[in-house]
Amino acid sequence: MDYDDDAPPDLIETNEVINEEEKPVKVPITIVTGYLGAGKTTLLNYILTAQHGKKIAVIMNEFGDSLDIEKSLTVNKDGESVEEWMEVGNGCICCSVKDTGVNAIESLMEKKGKFDYILLETTGLADPGNLAPLFWMDDGLGSTIYLDGIVTLVDAKNILRSLDDPAGKVEGHEESDEHGHGPVMTTAHVQISHADVIVINKSDLVSEDELQAVQDRITSINGLAKIHITKQSVVPELEGFLLDLHAYDRVEELDKPSLGHSHLDKTISTLSIPLPVLTSGQVHKLDAWLRSVLWENVLPGHKNAAGRPAFEIHRLKGRLVLEDGREKMVQGVREIFEIFDGPDKSQGQAAGKLVLIGRHLVDFDFPTSLQETVDLAKST
Repeated sequence: MDYDDDAPPDLIETNEVINEEEKPVKVPITIVTGYLGAGKTTLLNYILTAQHGKKIAVIMNEFGDSLDIEKSLTVNKDGESVEEWMEVGNGCICCSVKDTGVNAIESLMEKKGKFDYILLETTGLADPGNLAPLFWMDDGLGSTIYLDGIVTLVDAKNILRSLDDPAGKVEGHEESDEHGHGPVMTTAHVQISHADVIVINKSDLVSEDELQAVQDRITSINGLAKIHITKQSVVPELEGFLLDLHAYDRVEELDKPSLGHSHLDKTISTLSIPLPVLTSGQVHKLDAWLRSVLWENVLPGHKNAAGRPAFEIHRLKGRLVLEDGREKMVQGVREIFEIFDGPDKSQGQAAGKLVLIGRHLVDFDFPTSLQETVDLAKST
């Protein structure tokens, strides 16, 4: 047989059928948190009975006397509820080893097949900031599950008392200054600061003025979260309110006029930093600035006064507009962050913005540090 190097190669017949690799379908998971009595169970029961056409798995967390307690797993499909029991390890998922949480969700997926949605209820004392990075960035879950958002329920009647109650302080954060004085950071603070949606429940138990005071305090802590006012945990609709939030792959809440202007709460606040149009080189410098702030807890160019408490970043969102019209989004929770491509072209946005939610932010000059590190003055 003669071979012609310039001729196209002969196709060889094969009995093998090569199928195009199917793109795995990711299942969204929402973390539902809030103090005992805020209405989490009522909300989850409401979601399971609402007519949304989704197959939803709800993992209910409760305290148990033993390390290996049973968790009730409720699956709702076509109006039929099936109750099963599944061992997930160390009790509360937030208090157990992280891998135990991963294994619990993987077991759920293997046991009952694919769900449209997974809701994970935490205990009343849970810090969602310890759990969110697991489901947002874990490689072992990356192909099947993604973090859709964090929903925090608060009791309109008692939330202000919870925010100011020293008994609710978060372990490891007892001191607010060198003498241990000043406002403490409570579990209520961290549940609000990490939330993408906040449901102010039991609104019928307070007056209009009291409800406004609750809203103002919550907005002071977390200016990014969507707020819903409810009675008995009933929201007007589910999709876009509690389901399908896409809180970690979209940035849509940065243009609120009052964002970062309130400091009613002395413990945690929201800080908004406007950004000019950036070059690619400046994006790399901003990335380095974020690594210093989030990974090393060091604010470039800022010398911390002796005895002054360090800052903590709980949540981070941003929109970067580049010279060529492209947009990049910034998402972060605790020390984990990601800068990723946004929409194809800037949708009329002349400038960007970076929003930080955390503790002791007002004691540090974040805008100046960012401007000097990224050379923002050259962009204006």
